[in-house]
Order: sequence, then C-alpha cells, then structure tokens
Amino acid sequence: MSASAAKVSKKELNSNHDGADETSEKEQQEAIEHIDEVQNEIDRLNEQASEEILKVEQKYNKLRQPFFQKRSELIAKIPNFWVTTFVNHPQVSALLGEEDEEALHYLSRVEVTEFEDIKSGYRIDFYFDENPYFENKVLSKEFHLNESGDPSSKSTEIKWKSGKDLTKRSSQTQNKAGRKRQHEEPESFFTWFTDHADAGADELGEVIKDDIWPNPLQYYLVPDMDDEEGEGEDDEEDEEGLEDIDEEGDEDGEEDEEDDGEDGEVKG
Repeated sequence: MSASAAKVSKKELNSNHDGADETSEKEQQEAIEHIDEVQNEIDRLNEQASEEILKVEQKYNKLRQPFFQKRSELIAKIPNFWVTTFVNHPQVSALLGEEDEEALHYLSRVEVTEFEDIKSGYRIDFYFDENPYFENKVLSKEFHLNESGDPSSKSTEIKWKSGKDLTKRSSQTQNKAGRKRQHEEPESFFTWFTDHADAGADELGEVIKDDIWPNPLQYYLVPDMDDEEGEGEDDEEDEEGLEDIDEEGDEDGEEDEEDDGEDGEVKG
C-alpha cells in the first residue's frame, strides 16, 4: 500500500469516528430530553399524590375527632393520668424536674389539634386544675408553617403566682449549685412555652403530637421497672427455696433407703 493510500484510509477512519461521535451525542441529548419529559410526569404525579393524600388525611382527621373526645372523657376519670404518661415517656421524663412533676399533677387534660389543612401547623393545649403555681387554666403552644415554608411558634404567657415561677427557680438553682447541678437537674419543662428559637425542630412538640397523642395509654401502662426488679428477685428467692426443699427431700430419701438396707441385713 502506498503512503498516500494509507493517509486516505486514516482520514476515512477519522471521518467515520467523528460521525459516530456526533450520532452518539445527538442520541444522548435526545435521551436526556426524553428523561426530562418523563421526570416532569413523575413530578406531576407526585404532586397529585400529595394532594390526594392530604385530602385523605383531612377526611380521617375529622373522623377521629369524636373518638379523641370520648378518650379524653374517659381519661378524666383516671387521676394523674397525664403526669404518669409523661414521666413514663423516656424523652419527656428527661425534661422533668421534681417541681415540674408536682405542677403536672394538676394537669387534667391534653389536646392536640391539627389545623384544618394539616400542613400549616398544629396546637397543643394543656388544661390545668386550680394549682399553687400559676393562674392559667389552659396553657397552649402553636406551631405554624407559612406559605413560604418558614416555621414559627407562639404560646400562652404563663401567669405565675408569687414566688412560684419554676423557670426562674430552675435557673437560680443552677447558678447557685454550679456546673454539677446543671447536669443533674434539667431545665424546667415550662421553659418550653417560652422557647421559640427553632420552631421547625421542636422535639417536645413533635413527640407529644406524633408519639404520645396517638396512643397515650401505652405510656401510662408502662410497668414500674423497680416493681419488675422486685418481682424478679422474689421469683429467684422462691426458686432457690424450692431447690432447697428438693435437695432436702433427696437427702431424706437416700437416708431412708440406707435404713431399709440395714434392716434387711439384720433380718437376714
């Protein structure tokens, strides 16, 4: 093959390769455009699904209301139901000091209300009997999500009785006792009503709404671990007692057999 022929062959090969690249890029571009179209359809269906799910949630939220009301009426017959429920809940109990628990003994009812469109927020109401701590009959905290998606919250101002402000008492106790005390005694539960720093990540509000409110009975009925441990110890003692009795019985049986054997030898 001549040198000129070799050059022509190389040019043809390069030309074919470039053509293949152009075809490949064109196909890729078309595929990307089709993927974008399909993705738009998926997004449209997702939006439609969200709207349908919201309608279903709104429907069943209304259907649940009479049952929530009936449940509240029944709970009112059980003394200290809500304080027991909160104390038994691992996350909430970590926020409760001794005086918080005392104040929550006057808590008679809790209600969680989601706003009608659900997605814009909810409110938690705490109903209290007459108590030595504050004048309010109801303490509420609301969580809102505006159209642009920015979260915010607002709450009832607690009208503390003279010398009974647990939020101030908590901070004063911590300041006097020093750092060690800060780790032992949590900040007062009631400071939650004045904390609006991060409404979008309010863990206590979310725990009450999503975990406790749907089924508070499961936490009210949580068994006392001390009682369980006590029962376990009693069971172990009973088992040890039975083992001792069995051992004594075995020993007596062996002695009787020995005596019978000796008697047999004498008679013989």
